[in-house]
Amino acid sequence: MATSPPFPTYPPSPGDGVLLRHPHWWQRKWVRYGALSSLLALSGLVILALVRRQTGTEGFLVGLGLAVLPVPWLIAAFRWLDRVQPGPWRNLVFAFAWGACAAALIAIVANSFATRWIATSVADPASADTLGATVIAPIVEESAKAAAVLLVFLFRRRDFTGIVDGMVIAGITATGFAFTENILYLGTAFGTDQLTGDRGIASVTAATFFVRIVMSPFAHPLFTVLTGIGFGIAALSAERQHARRILLPVCGLLLAMSMHAFWNSSSTFGEYGFFAVYAAFMVPAFALLTWLAVFTRQRELRTVRAELPAYVVAGWLGPGEPFALGSMRARRMARDYARHHHGRPAAREVARYEGDATSLATLRQRGRRGKAGADFVVRERELLDGLWQRRHVARPALEYAARAAAPVRPVYTGPAPVAYWPAYGRPAVPYPEHNPYRT
Repeated sequence: MATSPPFPTYPPSPGDGVLLRHPHWWQRKWVRYGALSSLLALSGLVILALVRRQTGTEGFLVGLGLAVLPVPWLIAAFRWLDRVQPGPWRNLVFAFAWGACAAALIAIVANSFATRWIATSVADPASADTLGATVIAPIVEESAKAAAVLLVFLFRRRDFTGIVDGMVIAGITATGFAFTENILYLGTAFGTDQLTGDRGIASVTAATFFVRIVMSPFAHPLFTVLTGIGFGIAALSAERQHARRILLPVCGLLLAMSMHAFWNSSSTFGEYGFFAVYAAFMVPAFALLTWLAVFTRQRELRTVRAELPAYVVAGWLGPGEPFALGSMRARRMARDYARHHHGRPAAREVARYEGDATSLATLRQRGRRGKAGADFVVRERELLDGLWQRRHVARPALEYAARAAAPVRPVYTGPAPVAYWPAYGRPAVPYPEHNPYRT
């Protein structure tokens, strides 16, 4: 007697049955991870020694204690932005470590060498520091931070799907860089106060803390996010658009360098130049990028609501899931439901289900627009398999969230359109007339 398969079937893949060659030893995952971890650890030890040598042990500890204060808030902000389609933690850890260790080491060495060369060969030694801060530092620092975004873009391409991913990776990298730089500046300021005997509000440490930690903790992330936006738009481009995929990240990097240079040169604009640039330029730019981040986040949710109904028709998702997955409130309710009834592991499974579903919606949108890569079918299969394996825990929670967040109300939508599902070799059934995710 013929039986139906336990889940919707795939068409046969052209690569089925083909034996793959084993990778070379340098292509193995543990070799790459080991080499990268060793590089970051070595950079961290060197940067630790350099900063401690310049600030002293006591200055280093004071700088470390003060510099760490904005880090949790900045990371929480970027994690909030990344909640719709969360990236792997390993990418964020790599980005922060690269910014705090590798990028900071490159910046310290290159800036010191360039400033010394300018003072002895090109300019008046008195203006070498100003020229180095306004010209050399933005180029070196933004290039060093952009390297982390480039590495994730090249080697973690599946996790880098759009503007939000670029902003998050760039922002976390810049947060790590600013953390190390703030240790250096605050530790040096504390050493200066130790020599001069200044204390309290009038001290250099207090002034440095106010400028770098209170007023402008978002400065470095703001600059580097422009580079991330360039990479994010490039990620949305089709693979055949080679010029676009190269020029957009370069334009974002140049814009980040220009904004960084303008910010560093604010101290040369007079007594109140810093505050004028801060109020007239930095705050509006920060507000604009914040609006862009929120708008892009909402657009991802709209993509989920628009693309996932096709998988409802094919039998992969429940009827209420597109609505629940397209609402952050409903997602949170689903995780809370799973945690209350089945514990924290179930809540984590629902969170992974939500992330995979969002990735699936983004992948389908790219395919519909003709921008999907050659691995579209393989990637779609992986995501659908992940959803199917977690359906027993996630589907009841999401259906509950769909009912609780948006109760079903009969709405006449006219004749039900018929969706065609050619990838699975058969036309799909019509959409139901009363969809809980249609308002």
